[in-house]
Amino acid sequence: MSVGVFPDIFTEMAVLLLIAAAVGAVGVRLRQPLIVSFIAVGILVGPSVLGLVSANDQIDLLAKFGITLLLFVVGLKLDLHIIRTMGPVALATGLGQVVFTSVFGYLIAIWMGMSLVAALYVAVALTFSSTIIIVKLLSDKREVDTLHGRIALGFLIVQDLIVVLVMIGLNALAQTDDMPISLAALSVLLKGVAFLVVVALITRYLLPRLLGLLASSQELLVLFGIAWAVSLAMLGDTLGFSKEVGAFVAGVSLASTPYRDALGARLVSLRDFLLLFFFIGLGASLDLTLLGKQIPEAIIFSLFVLIGNPLIVMVIMGFLGYRKRTGFLAGLTVAQISEFSLILGALGLSLGHINVETMGLITLVGLITISVSTYMIIFSHPIYERLAPWLSLFERKHPSREGEPAGESGGGDRDIILFGMGRYGASITQVLRERGCRVQSIDYNPELIRSGDDMGHPVLFGDAEDPEFVASLSLDNVEWVICTARERHVSHSLIHTLQDLGYQGRIAVTANSAIEAARLEQAGADRVMVPYADAASEAVDRLLQPAEKEARDE
Repeated sequence: MSVGVFPDIFTEMAVLLLIAAAVGAVGVRLRQPLIVSFIAVGILVGPSVLGLVSANDQIDLLAKFGITLLLFVVGLKLDLHIIRTMGPVALATGLGQVVFTSVFGYLIAIWMGMSLVAALYVAVALTFSSTIIIVKLLSDKREVDTLHGRIALGFLIVQDLIVVLVMIGLNALAQTDDMPISLAALSVLLKGVAFLVVVALITRYLLPRLLGLLASSQELLVLFGIAWAVSLAMLGDTLGFSKEVGAFVAGVSLASTPYRDALGARLVSLRDFLLLFFFIGLGASLDLTLLGKQIPEAIIFSLFVLIGNPLIVMVIMGFLGYRKRTGFLAGLTVAQISEFSLILGALGLSLGHINVETMGLITLVGLITISVSTYMIIFSHPIYERLAPWLSLFERKHPSREGEPAGESGGGDRDIILFGMGRYGASITQVLRERGCRVQSIDYNPELIRSGDDMGHPVLFGDAEDPEFVASLSLDNVEWVICTARERHVSHSLIHTLQDLGYQGRIAVTANSAIEAARLEQAGADRVMVPYADAASEAVDRLLQPAEKEARDE
């Protein structure tokens, strides 16, 4: 059976991936962001240009899995302490930006001569930022754990909750025979509370034991993580507050377990592959025939979003006592409209509230702001360096909030990271702690992880040979990375990974012989421990000390 211009869906997907790889390679060669390249692929293969895509349902399904894993991995990095710390500023900036953008966006639309209903749709469409794009960019830059990254994530959650309320209102308008909007909102609220309570109970009493059993197989652990994320995303969508919220809650529920870093590291590649289909689908959904007559209005609204949204975030954060750098970097993340804006416009068009011209305007603003803000976020630090002298207006003379927990270090305040909690590693850990060192212990044996918890020294689940896991660790303030595993390939892998990451501290590994130790030193290790030889040397020193002392006394 023929499917579009290709004989079957598999062939279509293969061609689509080849085109994405080719365009992505050209984009990387030209130093362009992959997100922009993949959106361009969607436009290229979509109905407006080549018309190659017919497997829309399959692409949409894969995109939903990608979005689910993205929010799940973000949730894994966010424990309850961070949520409590970031709550006030997230609420203030989230609500402030929504109110500012909607009010002034509405006034601009009215000034342009739009009808009241069309102006309202455009104003709401301009309000919401793309959680998916922002989190993807921050993850690629390893800035999700920074102060501005956590604040941005916080007000994106606030926006998502407002999105839920907007969708409830629109669905109530679309189905007049259903319950009133107030009752619909109350129903979703009660369902949400019940959902959170059930997840909290499972997290408290069931997940720790279950994860301990599953961790004996890393493949099974990853499979459970995906199943848990997708299941809660499905449940969240069923209860009426979106797949994204459900997937995020699934991640948060595992964030306090020792397995979160290993799970997140293993899912990164799969997440990035599946998100490819989201960006391709987004590009393919853009109807270029609607865009031609809306360019002047789209430029005005795009400038409003690209400049106005960051400004209001900087104003609010400056008032709350944050430094101009933090406010600027967080503000840049909201300089685009969301994929939800396009969904909102399509719903308004289907309800007869807006016409195709208004839908074209929203589409063009989305295309401009998503593309431009991608560059703004990627090059945020160089942009800040150029604008810093003029940003003092957005900072108090004595900023009071930068000293709070969860600062820019992103939790990297440990002195030492130690891989391997067997007898040798546990003994080293104990001595280091006795001497005042802060040690983060890591092992892939669930039994050792449980015993570490029982002793009051939590052990993370992870593998020194897994580059993605090592890359997920915060290494900025770590003085030593120690590996007590005696397998040479493990030590070599860890050394090369740390070198690729630009780690500035020192590396200690373990070898079975002097020959292996010499090779590891050549590979870049600062210290190589040979347990039996080291122990023998220390034993001889202790044995000879009394004899040497007696000889000196004589």
